[in-house]
Amino acid sequence: MDNLTLPKDKLPEMLAEIAAKFILVGPKEETGFTEFQELEDPKDINLDYLLSRVPPKSLVFQQTETLFTFTKGKNAKVETPKVDPGKRIVFGIRPCDARGYSLINPVFEGKNEGDYKDPFYIMRRNRSTLIGLSCNEPDVNCFCTSFGDSPANTEFLDLLFTDIGDAFYIDVITKKGEELIESLSKIFSNASAEERKARVNVEETAKGTILRHMDTDGAPEKLSKMFNHKYWEQVAMRCIGCGICTYLCPTCHCFDMQDESTLKQGGRIRVWDSCMNPEYTHHASGHNPRPTRMNRVRNRVYHKFNYFPKNDDVFGCTGCGRCIDYCPVNIDIIDIINDIQELEL
Repeated sequence: MDNLTLPKDKLPEMLAEIAAKFILVGPKEETGFTEFQELEDPKDINLDYLLSRVPPKSLVFQQTETLFTFTKGKNAKVETPKVDPGKRIVFGIRPCDARGYSLINPVFEGKNEGDYKDPFYIMRRNRSTLIGLSCNEPDVNCFCTSFGDSPANTEFLDLLFTDIGDAFYIDVITKKGEELIESLSKIFSNASAEERKARVNVEETAKGTILRHMDTDGAPEKLSKMFNHKYWEQVAMRCIGCGICTYLCPTCHCFDMQDESTLKQGGRIRVWDSCMNPEYTHHASGHNPRPTRMNRVRNRVYHKFNYFPKNDDVFGCTGCGRCIDYCPVNIDIIDIINDIQELEL
């Protein structure tokens, strides 16, 4: 299918049709923050945002999720909650957040034959069609280009909408995206060469506004040589251990399992966890292999820039900048990686 355009005044019509046929999910503003939610009214969608506070990974890897419930006694039974199999259209996801999906997919879908496959995650991921929205005006702490990415990257999406003025340019990327377009009214037009040029100009202009850069060249190898360097103490002195950097990261995927019950019934709950919590590595024996904040700060950096590249040949960061924007003590992951590149060992 050729790439398309949609006049901006036709967008409400398209969203209303999607909401009538499928489950529409998009960015909605509440209490001053934008979050991805199921939208009963397409008019609630907010496209004047850059990044949602909580990344849309929460749509497929829920912050709190009941895996099964159980009852006790003579009629004891275990029941697994049903996940709605309906088709879900996620509109307005940014390319960096879509890239985050690709980084957590192997954790829940497995990388090798015989790996455990999480049925809850897989069903939610498979039923989701991702419609991206290019970033025309990246923020000061955006650095997706440090990973060869772009504010208009199509790689991890099904469709990508780019604002080119009076219309949206639509990259049709996957079979999923093509099927969605074919299921909607014929309100789209084939993109012209001039519109294609406008889309390229928007992308190049957006890339040019990203001024911050993380020097990742050789970072995994450098980190392997400085595990016990005093630099980690310097960084940790500023950290208060709140865990915002991990909870708001589109690639962090740690979780805890908790059994909650009354005398007669209960359930097993999966909740997001953070390696910045002291309890995260606390053994039943009482031993904690990461007993200090320094150990935990260092682990967070190593996980994304040493362990991820070694195990999966990719950095565990999308360059979204959330951890920088929301850190209450202004710890900056770009500065950390750039600093270690200059350290003498």
